Amino acid sequence: MKYPSPYLTVAVIGLLFSLASSASHTHDHEHFLQCLQLQNSTSISEVVYTPSNSSYSSILQFSIQNHRFLSKTTPKPLVIVTPLHASHVQATIICSQLHGLQIRTRSGGHDFEGVSYISQVPFVIIDLINYRNIEVDAETRTAWVQAGATIGELYYSISKKSKTLAFPAGVCPSVGVGGHFSGGGYGYLMRKYGLAADNIIDAHMVDVKGRFLDREAMGEDLFWAIRGGGGANFGVILAWKVKLVPVPPTVTVFRVERTLEQNATMLVMKWQNMASKLHEDLAIRLVLTTKAKFEALFLGGKDKLIPLMQERFPELGLVKEDCTEMSWIESTVYMVGSSSKSLQVLLQRTPSPPQSYKGKSDYLKHPIPESGLEGIWQIFKENGEKAAFMELFPYGGIMDQIPQSKLPFPHRSGNLCFVGYLDSWDQQGRDEVAQKQIKWITRIYSYMEPFASNSPRAAYLNYRDLDIGVNNIGYTSYEQASLWGLKYFKNNFNRLANVKTKVDPLNFFRYEQSIPSLVSKSSI
Repeated sequence: MKYPSPYLTVAVIGLLFSLASSASHTHDHEHFLQCLQLQNSTSISEVVYTPSNSSYSSILQFSIQNHRFLSKTTPKPLVIVTPLHASHVQATIICSQLHGLQIRTRSGGHDFEGVSYISQVPFVIIDLINYRNIEVDAETRTAWVQAGATIGELYYSISKKSKTLAFPAGVCPSVGVGGHFSGGGYGYLMRKYGLAADNIIDAHMVDVKGRFLDREAMGEDLFWAIRGGGGANFGVILAWKVKLVPVPPTVTVFRVERTLEQNATMLVMKWQNMASKLHEDLAIRLVLTTKAKFEALFLGGKDKLIPLMQERFPELGLVKEDCTEMSWIESTVYMVGSSSKSLQVLLQRTPSPPQSYKGKSDYLKHPIPESGLEGIWQIFKENGEKAAFMELFPYGGIMDQIPQSKLPFPHRSGNLCFVGYLDSWDQQGRDEVAQKQIKWITRIYSYMEPFASNSPRAAYLNYRDLDIGVNNIGYTSYEQASLWGLKYFKNNFNRLANVKTKVDPLNFFRYEQSIPSLVSKSSI
């Protein structure tokens, strides 16, 4: 991918980094701003915002997708940098170290716990909202996508070059690719092609020393770590090179709801026993509330789908009228649940209406028994008509064939499905509403403990959940971090810590659930 301006020179990087290594921390954003001017880009002042700037609040708030963290008491950054060039990121990293500021990197702002734009210590946000160029090469079936682009923007760009190429990533189009890809990234093509992270073939990033790195320069250990281990642990991801995957000209979708009176419990039992064993061209997502909703994408026409469903899941009673044929790109709009069929839906960077939410995650290795399902229905009934749901996404297919150690994301074979819990509400400044809904999602998560994976009870990094453990503000031992780290990464956590120690030994890139450096406390 081409960048429109020169990077920091080696001499300037060396000067700044030597200053950062020896200077006392001042937490003075005025000196930080002066430091930024030392770099050789004449335009950096145009992308720097402080609280005294009239645009500061609007830029800060625009990408806060979870309004639970949009309040007067939420910690605010001293400075926001919206880089246009790699040199802006390089200078920000070096100057932040020099002046004792931490960095939060935001690509889309969908972080479930606001970690990408909140810190309890003085900090700077690198907001990649303007760093979103996408270059699709249909001939080589690859694309370079800058980290500030959204999933929807990537899908849209692919569709402009080819109707039979796609990329296996998530459903929500406003999610930024920077965090989504670096945490794994699952979606309806997962059973056929794996995660987004499985289809990354190169990357551009800036490390703690301000160096611009591609795959060759960073080495295979670091390249392994940023694909599923959380890129913000190791530097600032600038862009991904991804491998595009083939899809047929026609795919089929359906969305079918069944109530308890329509044997929803029996259908969920059947789904648990067969969804992960279906052909990899078919993914049937299950959404539970007070009823069961079956949403599916099939890579082919309805003439092939109907016989397959009649053979493997006749109890659902799927008929041709339930199914709609369309192109793959049209299916990405359908799965959003938008009333509009326009592809412009994919280009909307902010969900509507804005909401507050809390999420948690699990993995199932065995079906939830019928008695367990009865309890789930009851918990949802007690929640009333709130916008909460429980998502079960089937495994199987290629996910059973990928070793757990291939990438930091370890949740591969042996899983029936991924489980996501999401509760959203219109907060409107009412803390009691938030507390009530968070209490509800905590309740259903606790209820599910006997049925979920164990030793550890696994969790998905992109469904960030600080309830499962957090680091100290200062030094955190490997043992303490393991409380949450093993849940996200299982046996890959140790390798991630070793990579962290190699590339960021003094643990500059740190936050509530950042990978710890193995350097001892006395050495920091």
